[in-house]
Amino acid sequence: MKKIDIKSFLKNEIVTVISFGLAVISLLIVPIDGQYMEYIDFRTLAILLSLMLVVAGFRKLGVFKSIGSWLLTKSKNARELVLVFVLLCFGFSMLITNDVALITFVPFAMEVLYMAELEKYLIPAIVLETIAANLGSMFTPIGNPQNLYLYSLSGMGMGKFLLLMLPYSLASFFGLLVATVLLIKKEPLSVSAFSSTRITKMDEESEKNEAPQMALLVVYTFLFLLCLVTVARLVPYYVVLAVVLMIVLLFDRATIGEADYFLLLTFLFLFVFIGNMGRIPQVNSWLSSIVQGHAALTGILCSQVISNVPAAILLSGFTTSYEELIVGVNLGGLGTLIASMASLISYKFYSKDKDSKVMLYLGQFTVLNLIFLLMLCGIYALMQWMV
Repeated sequence: MKKIDIKSFLKNEIVTVISFGLAVISLLIVPIDGQYMEYIDFRTLAILLSLMLVVAGFRKLGVFKSIGSWLLTKSKNARELVLVFVLLCFGFSMLITNDVALITFVPFAMEVLYMAELEKYLIPAIVLETIAANLGSMFTPIGNPQNLYLYSLSGMGMGKFLLLMLPYSLASFFGLLVATVLLIKKEPLSVSAFSSTRITKMDEESEKNEAPQMALLVVYTFLFLLCLVTVARLVPYYVVLAVVLMIVLLFDRATIGEADYFLLLTFLFLFVFIGNMGRIPQVNSWLSSIVQGHAALTGILCSQVISNVPAAILLSGFTTSYEELIVGVNLGGLGTLIASMASLISYKFYSKDKDSKVMLYLGQFTVLNLIFLLMLCGIYALMQWMV
């Protein structure tokens, strides 16, 4: 039997552990009764699980890396190389979530930069990838867990959600491009040493280990489109979850274990905690008074301390200003290292590198995140003033 590493578990799943503790404490204050089932947003949990399984299937097939490898062959210098990784994270995070985009492309970027002997660009590349993933993911309801939850809770249409986040996404896109151009030199790449030999080697390894199988690719594409239809509320979520589970079990059973079930548990525990806090008059009144009229600002500040997913669930129980809250927790993903749990994924990858310079990474990460956060907060303030 495999021994459980308690220390490692606590380190990797600290948010789940804390949310479990909060749920247990709340149980002691508000005994279990029939209202508990009303706390849980089953629609969000079902869609989130469905999307996680589908995206895990795509990753196993090597779809994202295949696209990335093709784009890298078009790069002529270090600036274009880093730009490709930034755009990959920005674009893919809108569809596969910021977490998955970083899990896929940060190790890929590190491998490529080492092979191209451009290790000196590791920190700016990874930091920009992380910012890109967090900013790109805020544009769509399926870009990150908090969006999926708040989109479901608010009942707003897809078009309204996209228009709400469009100004921030456009500003982020061009801001990232400008930042990349300013920070990265146009250091030429060696075609013989990089594009031809090494990318070919990576492609061969991809074909050997993760070669896309056309039948499964078609299956997962169908399931992904089905998930999108569900997000748009055209098909019941429980039907889609049943279809996804059945098809994955039949055609790619191993993928069932690839979903982040601890994230689902975190949601579940937080639903219980927030539901119980809402039933305590003093707590409800106090939190409502704080959030009322300041949902966006509260979302930004709260995210810096507990990260934006728990912040979204916590604050949603005490305000109906969902549009403001959506903007707040998305912008709040910038700032501190824990403002978005996805940022910790990049940090863990880099900190394990044999030549990592952790303090330099944290310094650049914090400075760039604050710059983008202030820029987007300025846009938010301007839009509020214009209304």
